[in-house]
Amino acid sequence: MPKVEKSDAEWREQLTPEQYQVTRKHGTERAFTGPYVDNKEPGLYRCVCCDRPLFRSETKYESGSGWPSFTAPVAPEAVAEHSDRSFMMTRTEIRCADCDAHLGHVFEDGPAPTGLRYCMNGVALTFDHD
Repeated sequence: MPKVEKSDAEWREQLTPEQYQVTRKHGTERAFTGPYVDNKEPGLYRCVCCDRPLFRSETKYESGSGWPSFTAPVAPEAVAEHSDRSFMMTRTEIRCADCDAHLGHVFEDGPAPTGLRYCMNGVALTFDHD
């Protein structure tokens, strides 16, 4: 599947200023302010930029971090990992595999079965109820 590519002006027109800052400029929403941090409804989380399915509600858990956290994406190929060396540390950035939207980071301090914590920005996601 070809990458979703749009001009900066097209992204700005499609997204809110906060969505643009997070997804296109690799920003971070303030902890405990995102739209899905407390969502416990069953459903599917998608990329706000291109609508790619990313995470199922069954993998969401309360990490206490202030951001929606998941143990795994819907499929390994849904997300892409990139090295992030900002803020004088090395982290693994997670982007949408289809449009390169910055979603958040993955950490190795999550619960079973994966031991991973996909810590996502809520404004980078949309949610479809089951």
